[in-house]
Amino acid sequence: MWKDFPLLPDSASTMANQIDMVWWFLVALTVVMTALIAAAVVGMTIYFRKKNDGRYATQIVGSTQLEILWSGIPFLIVMGLFGWGTAVFVNTQRTPDNVDIDMYIVGKQWMWKVQHPTGQREINAMHVPVGKVVRITQTSEDVIHSFFVPAFRMKRDAVPGRYSQQWFEATKVGTYHIFCAEYCGSKHAQMIGWVTVMEPEEYERWLASTTPGEVPEEAGRKLFESMRCASCHITAQGVSQIDGAAPRGPSMVDIYGREVALKDNRKVVVDDEYIRESILHPMAKVTAGFEPNMPTYEGQLGEDQILQLIAYIKSLKSTGTKQ
Repeated sequence: MWKDFPLLPDSASTMANQIDMVWWFLVALTVVMTALIAAAVVGMTIYFRKKNDGRYATQIVGSTQLEILWSGIPFLIVMGLFGWGTAVFVNTQRTPDNVDIDMYIVGKQWMWKVQHPTGQREINAMHVPVGKVVRITQTSEDVIHSFFVPAFRMKRDAVPGRYSQQWFEATKVGTYHIFCAEYCGSKHAQMIGWVTVMEPEEYERWLASTTPGEVPEEAGRKLFESMRCASCHITAQGVSQIDGAAPRGPSMVDIYGREVALKDNRKVVVDDEYIRESILHPMAKVTAGFEPNMPTYEGQLGEDQILQLIAYIKSLKSTGTKQ
């Protein structure tokens, strides 16, 4: 019976048990406090009921110690819950350093487009190995969506024009639902899919059996060249792409994660959001030492293509054109 009507979804990630423990503690605390309050109400109603024996209620002044007790105990419980919940929240938001796989997901009415780091693409499906840390970088092409896998206890909005990240480490082989948890239109309920968790060896066989597309970095390199970005930006250490002339844009080598100065004296860190904005709205933040002459590519590139360009720029290192 309980197998057909589970109280909670499957627990299939490293974070699921931590989140469930907080939830079960809140449920237990609610049940206990409700029972105590109900017992006190019923008991006092019976004990202090009106009696026809000529007695009258006595006036009670109060007890400072009792008031401190019934205020202090709930305060300590609530603050303990706050600290516990905060620790679990930070763990879910902070991606571990040992990321094994980077996935890219784009939400679109009404589907999830998944890009593997090895080039494979899936629609409303995602295959991952068990016991590996998977980081998801996600965005939306149209309206706000929300990538939700109940069994992993993970949910994050995919917002147009912004990148968000979440991570998981699956602990059980199986197939688990993907939902969109943000109402996104008339077919919102049909925006579902499946995460298939496989043993590492089986996952490798699945990768080998599927037709790989271009890896994001390679697809980004071709886009970079086809859009003639290399006519203004250096992509190899010490190499100018414009016949020895001074480059008209900042070098892309080692730029990701670095702080750069802008013409208005501000400083920003080059991250996914900054690169995306520079591609679509290049006049918003102009790098110091360069003229505002970069054209906009808004309407010419899809979100998956922008993610490919970002992956390519991330790969540009001073030890070579690509790593």
